[in-house]
Amino acid sequence: MTTGERASDRLWAPSDFRPALRPALARLGARARLDEPLGALTTYRVGGNAAVLVDVQNEEDLREVRDVLSGVPLGRVPVLVLGKGSNLLVADEGFPGLVVRLGGALGGLVVPDVAAPCAEVPGAEVLVRAGGAMGLPVLARRTVDAGLRGMEWAVGIPGTVGGALKMNAGGHGADTASCLVRYRFFDLAGMSEGDADAARLRLGYRTSALGDAEVVVWAEFALRRGDAEEGKARLSEIVRWRREHQPGGSNAGSVFANPPGDSAGRLVEAVGLKGFRLGSARVSEKHANFIQADDGGKAADVVALMAHVRESVLAATGVLLRPEVKLVGFDRDVFGDEGTGAAGE
Repeated sequence: MTTGERASDRLWAPSDFRPALRPALARLGARARLDEPLGALTTYRVGGNAAVLVDVQNEEDLREVRDVLSGVPLGRVPVLVLGKGSNLLVADEGFPGLVVRLGGALGGLVVPDVAAPCAEVPGAEVLVRAGGAMGLPVLARRTVDAGLRGMEWAVGIPGTVGGALKMNAGGHGADTASCLVRYRFFDLAGMSEGDADAARLRLGYRTSALGDAEVVVWAEFALRRGDAEEGKARLSEIVRWRREHQPGGSNAGSVFANPPGDSAGRLVEAVGLKGFRLGSARVSEKHANFIQADDGGKAADVVALMAHVRESVLAATGVLLRPEVKLVGFDRDVFGDEGTGAAGE
């Protein structure tokens, strides 16, 4: 350990903990796999392997994983909770820790047959409960089909409910904070678990207090009843707008959070970087706050382009853009002021 380095800041190399973890992983059977491709499970489609990847379907699986982690004698093992991988960039060297991929019962949805008044949110009529692994577009469409309004904004966000809580995802005039009432969490790094009000998350613009090793088991959203056809029309309008204004292909959505009173995309375009290429990565010609990765490209090129864009905007405007994409497996000083260990769903 180098001078001044804290043990809690260190990212363990696979060779440090994997031999000790191997016997414990036998308890998880085929759900746990070594050296599994991780970059391919993200929307960027670049990056290396996970040292260990475990598929979990329910809370009992989560408890088994937590028991495994508690038995590792080497200190903190980095943990990444993975949903759709829509807001992650994995280093080419991979992630030297444990990736927990959510699925099964953690992706369910409960919509009540009758109105369930929600006193916590004025105007809300129904509480729906969505599993942490449920995709946001699916949640948006299924609630509209049930005659509910308030989640239409989520149809164009390719993440999960858990990821939405982690980042306070939003768009088109609404966000997670506007409708979240409570949620259930499960901490893989400690013994805490339980239900909590939305206030515990301290939701801000694309931020929350959800811990890196905390899994969202489910979340309850306050919605209102409305006309299903009007809801479907709104969904179509949002999907059409996104297709017209945002690129497809291999990207992770907005790279930088919008600074107060301005647009990150406008700033990047203003400094002449729209369409700028660095190796296998380029700033989108369609929307300057998107970075595209070539097929077979390198995560190192993407992060280098992110750094170049950030430095260029700072030099020209004095505005320091905050990365919205979570970096996984990179050195912690990639941007100097951003942690880049294990975060995201």
